[in-house]
Amino acid sequence: QVQLVESGGGLVQAGESLRLSCAASVAPGKIFSINTMGWYRQAPGKERELVARITTGDTTNYADSVKGRFTISRDNAKNTVYLQMNSLKPEDTAVYYCNVNYRRYTNLPYDSWGQGTQVTVSS
Repeated sequence: QVQLVESGGGLVQAGESLRLSCAASVAPGKIFSINTMGWYRQAPGKERELVARITTGDTTNYADSVKGRFTISRDNAKNTVYLQMNSLKPEDTAVYYCNVNYRRYTNLPYDSWGQGTQVTVSS
């Protein structure tokens, strides 16, 4: 129902910035709404964790480890969610996954995941 395409990952040095983008592709009329959008990450040997998420009302929440450094935002007209990552640290190195919660016309919730984009921060 919802296809997510991520971009913006890469290799940077500590202290630098990256901006991740995730565009949701939806066939017209196939879903009712896109709701919460978020970013998760998974580092080698660790479980996937929530980095940030944003609601339709622009309410946000962040993992403690990224507060003050990362900013999540969305463009509803483009069905796109962004993650601005500043002051990157080596511990931010992970594969970042976009997640979108949406509802079909049944009003039941569904989730869609992006393919993942690698973010590597060197010291």
